[in-house]
Amino acid sequence: MAGATVVGLAISFGSQALVRDIVSGIFYLADDAFRVGEYIDCGKAKGTVEGFTVRSIRLRHQNAKYTQSGSVGQITNFSRDWATLKFNLRFARDTDVEKLRKVTKRVGLAMLEDAELKDNFLQPLKCQGIVDIEDNAIVMRFKMTVRPARPTYIQREAVKRLIAAFNDAGIEFASATVSVRTVGGPDDIAAAAAAAAAASRPN
Repeated sequence: MAGATVVGLAISFGSQALVRDIVSGIFYLADDAFRVGEYIDCGKAKGTVEGFTVRSIRLRHQNAKYTQSGSVGQITNFSRDWATLKFNLRFARDTDVEKLRKVTKRVGLAMLEDAELKDNFLQPLKCQGIVDIEDNAIVMRFKMTVRPARPTYIQREAVKRLIAAFNDAGIEFASATVSVRTVGGPDDIAAAAAAAAAASRPN
């Protein structure tokens, strides 16, 4: 009787889990949370959906293949509707910000006219402005909204085109070098001597 009780409890708990998983799967399907071919993150695993049932999801990641069984929990779908891309670039402190904006706008318009890229854009590439000022640089933020099919490729292409356009326009990126002048060095001594000579001249 004790053994039968344990087996009965196990079957009962297993049935509860099975029912919970099936109900969750039905809600995911009803909500159209993901489709085959979309890239999702289930928390425990992430990848491109290769197939699914009411109890499990088959995912293909670049490093491995996963089968997510049971209660999935929260799902993040990276392949639905649109993706807004933001990235920062560092420029020299004396950069003409208005000139930088105009160059960025030209690059954005050129990407919209590119036959290979234009269908990916919902909002063009643009410069949002200064987000930070460092000792040897100003940090500018760039933004664009694209379809979620290949956002990383679009961002890499945008950065590549921006680098070429800024070089052609004479806009310099920030250098990691920091200039330090020691007080009392040769420049200060020469300046002090020049000031003393000027002060000793008769009016």
